[in-house]
Amino acid sequence: MHRHLGSLLSGGHGADITVQVGDETFAAHRCVLAARSPVFTAELFGPMGQNNKETIHVHDMEPRVFEAMLHFIYNDSLPKEDDDEVVAMAQHLLVAADRYGVERLKLICEDTLCSHVDASTAGTTLAHGAEHLLVAADRYGMERLKLICEDTAAQPRRHQHGGYGVDVG
Repeated sequence: MHRHLGSLLSGGHGADITVQVGDETFAAHRCVLAARSPVFTAELFGPMGQNNKETIHVHDMEPRVFEAMLHFIYNDSLPKEDDDEVVAMAQHLLVAADRYGVERLKLICEDTLCSHVDASTAGTTLAHGAEHLLVAADRYGMERLKLICEDTAAQPRRHQHGGYGVDVG
């Protein structure tokens, strides 16, 4: 089914709504958006929504992040990312998924972030003032990610000094 929905997205067949994100527009299907997101349901079909609305404007989100979320909505999978972009995209998608109530995407983002947190990344990340993984885990109720970040950050970091490991931490 997702393959068929994905082909609807890529071909634009039957699209009945445009989503404006920054300078980019995306053709979509209101029923698909509403089926996957309670926020889109409310915006498109709720008491405040307008069934005849032709364009939705999305603010405070990069077009590439929205495009990845839209890909997920239609395909139930994430688009391929470069290895060096996976963590950053997962962080952005976590915020977008929370904002639009796409719970399965939130879980996938948490899993991605958990699998990329290890002693070197968490130690380096947290040591240099980017505690945003821990803050995000707490903000979005992601207990597994929070525990991994706290556990990893509590481990002493080892730096090489003259060929010998020196504990700092």
